[in-house]
Amino acid sequence: MRLDHRALADVAVLLRQACAAEIMPRFRNLGSGAIREKSSALDLVTDADEAAERHITAGLQARFPGCLVVGEEASAADPGLPGRMGDADLAFVVDPVDGTANFAAGLPLFGVMAAAVVRGEVAASWILDPMSGDMAMALRGEGAFSEDAAGGRAGMAVAPSLPLSAMLGAVSFGYMDKPRQGRVLPALAGLAGLQNLRCAAHEYRMAASGGLHLLVYNRLLPWDHAPGWLLHREAGGYSARFDGSAYSPLDSAGGLVVAPDRPAWEAAMAGLRIAG
Repeated sequence: MRLDHRALADVAVLLRQACAAEIMPRFRNLGSGAIREKSSALDLVTDADEAAERHITAGLQARFPGCLVVGEEASAADPGLPGRMGDADLAFVVDPVDGTANFAAGLPLFGVMAAAVVRGEVAASWILDPMSGDMAMALRGEGAFSEDAAGGRAGMAVAPSLPLSAMLGAVSFGYMDKPRQGRVLPALAGLAGLQNLRCAAHEYRMAASGGLHLLVYNRLLPWDHAPGWLLHREAGGYSARFDGSAYSPLDSAGGLVVAPDRPAWEAAMAGLRIAG
């Protein structure tokens, strides 16, 4: 199945509707019991996550009958759900509120993310910034762009390639094993600057629009990375896993380094001592 610009627009409308109906009314307005732990105190879910995912899932299944929807919250209830993507003609991965910890704390730094996966390949992606109303979108092979709430569009492009010492990066090291952490953490001083937004949606948006040069992730849950990976790629960037292999939404291991081009990726791999 090939997705076109009409489908891209239809999903964008759906995400905006879900955000307006289920997410923003709950922002800074979560009642008692509306925030809960999943696997740990650092892994939260709110009523907004669950309600928005239900809204988005229903809308996708109505627009694309027979599609598989792999939501973050549905996958928490059914861990086998992501494994069904490889056999699906059309699947959608959905993160209804990326940056839930920020959302729960009342910080205006969270996003709504989705990606279409056609026979195992990421074909389209959407990242909505609920606070500004800007929607970043990409269609495989056709570039990336941002659309504001009024419908105005602007193309997206990654930053120019720079030496490691001039790069601004967002490096997520929490899920790295201890030996890799021991190598990477001291090496971060070699970057020009470091950010941790606690929100992959905004980190990928910044990298795809030139605001960050480098992203490093160790755990690759598909709803966290498939949307941003395609957005960055279609904005002209380069990425690969720690072993140099290509990213796949079907594999959540192996780490990922996202950079403006391959020389910058190689510089990051060597300079931050990520491999090994």
